[in-house]
Amino acid sequence: QVQLVESGGGLVQAGGSLRLSCAASGRTFSAYYMGWFRQAPGKERECVAVISWSGGSTYYANSVKGRFTISRDNAKNTVYLQMNSLKPEDTAVYYCAGRLRASGSWPPVGYDYWGQGTQVTVSS
Repeated sequence: QVQLVESGGGLVQAGGSLRLSCAASGRTFSAYYMGWFRQAPGKERECVAVISWSGGSTYYANSVKGRFTISRDNAKNTVYLQMNSLKPEDTAVYYCAGRLRASGSWPPVGYDYWGQGTQVTVSS
């Protein structure tokens, strides 16, 4: 079993930055694809960014490309999402998720473990 705990959310003005962290328990962290998702009120959940187990492959939604950076430190069992140039439309609950199984698609769809989420609010 793997548990994921997000932190780093908060209130920030437009143009500001935040860094989200997701700490994972479990010895097989390095075997997981890790992703960040977000869900705003009244909207569907959106895949924001994904990183492969080695960190060699990353995916970004068009809406965040060039502003957000996903990274991971397998030694610390942690995945990060650096968010720069934040916009009010980035306001959402952000979740991290992990997938153990190999995927025939990129980015992978279907994740095995989810965190509880952290609120990000960007004021205009």
